[in-house]
Amino acid sequence: MSRGEPSRKYDVHVSEGSIKVRREAWSGGDTRLAKTVARPMVRFLAQEAASGVLLLIATAVALIWANSPWSESYHHLWETEVDLAIGSWMPFLHDDHGLSLELWVNDALMVLFFFVVGLEIKSELVVGDLRDPKIAALPAIGAIGGMVIPAGLYAMLNIGGEGLGGWGIPMATDIAFAVGVLALLGPRIPRKLKLFLLTLAIVDDIGAILVIAIFYTSSIHFDWMIYALLGLALVVAMQRMKIWYTPMYIIVGVFVWYATFRSGVHATIAGVALGMLTPAKPLVGQRRFESIEDLISGDNADPAGLRNANWKLRESVSVCNRQLALVSPWTSFFVIPVFALANAGVSLSGEAISEAATSLVSLGIFLGLVVGKPLGIFIFALMAVRSGLAVLPEGVTMRHVIGAGAVAGIGFTVALFINNLAFADNDAIKDQATLGILFASLAASIVGALILRGAPPVESAHIEPDVADPEPVEATV
Repeated sequence: MSRGEPSRKYDVHVSEGSIKVRREAWSGGDTRLAKTVARPMVRFLAQEAASGVLLLIATAVALIWANSPWSESYHHLWETEVDLAIGSWMPFLHDDHGLSLELWVNDALMVLFFFVVGLEIKSELVVGDLRDPKIAALPAIGAIGGMVIPAGLYAMLNIGGEGLGGWGIPMATDIAFAVGVLALLGPRIPRKLKLFLLTLAIVDDIGAILVIAIFYTSSIHFDWMIYALLGLALVVAMQRMKIWYTPMYIIVGVFVWYATFRSGVHATIAGVALGMLTPAKPLVGQRRFESIEDLISGDNADPAGLRNANWKLRESVSVCNRQLALVSPWTSFFVIPVFALANAGVSLSGEAISEAATSLVSLGIFLGLVVGKPLGIFIFALMAVRSGLAVLPEGVTMRHVIGAGAVAGIGFTVALFINNLAFADNDAIKDQATLGILFASLAASIVGALILRGAPPVESAHIEPDVADPEPVEATV
């Protein structure tokens, strides 16, 4: 190797007498651009907290922009009407005018986010932790408490008022921010606590989806609803016929989204439904995967055999996992930050903050997320453990549970989404609710981090015998 040649340009592997030389990616080189831009960016995107950091930046930009001398341009941008025309047909007219850019983000772009949610739910139900009742019981029961009690606290404060419709707002958990807080705490957090929080968030997402579909749908046009259901039935039929051509599924998926949008049910439900219909098990089993070596080894390899091997390699990974790997980065690093940029820009003037501070809507959201969320998760999880329905994971204490519950009070993304649905026709209350969500999410992250930071390190964490290993209790009548 010459002196001037980059030292990390090639990667050499020696095995069973053969030598394989693989050229490294451009980001692995020794150029100034690779070292100062590419590799730091790759490391950043690989971190669990990266999407949360981008979400935080987008939120800060929205708030600064909306409270700057150029605030009018912020609102003008997101209120810009956009429609598609096919001849004289304007398919996306909304109340005799085009959809605003904000609605395109909330009703179209966010479908990708909820598609990923559907994929994650399907994966967890089929091959993940939700398929094992013993593992799923604790976070699932805790999640129910983390939805019921916050909604109850909010409703108690706003009963009889015009803000009652926002009871679903404090039920939500923003998994990007929540996991980011745990990642920042490092090795002090037990690995199984992250699993607990992720499973809890999946169940929380299921609850939020049901709430959106049932309680935040104003009117239903059943003809379009039937078209959407027929589209979903076509997806199932294509799978049964073993049609795996991705563009066909994209075309049908766009139709399902459009029919759902026109039906009156929120269009993001189409994303969830399509995600949950995605196969979560690989088409190629272990035996067929092992036969790939026969197709590509020796002197008998031919183009047809290589194409067959390529297909088997691809299908040895489930469609669900492939779609998650493809779409999830786009939702984490583009869709969600754009959503925050479009929806978090509220006035932070003294008058606006004063109104929010005295608003029962803001107070209900704050108490629901900061107090009700951890309290509900803790109480329901404790009852599940005491009753023998569930056990604490190894290395996880009840302090960890209440700390994770506090972190789950970071509602943000889904909370803002439900806020837009609940108060679509009342901008004043919507802005008060947005401020409540922002301040509550900030407070929840601080409280959760302080609780978990004070927990014993993983090595010395112990489980209370009477909590973690309860004796079965027989029910008597």
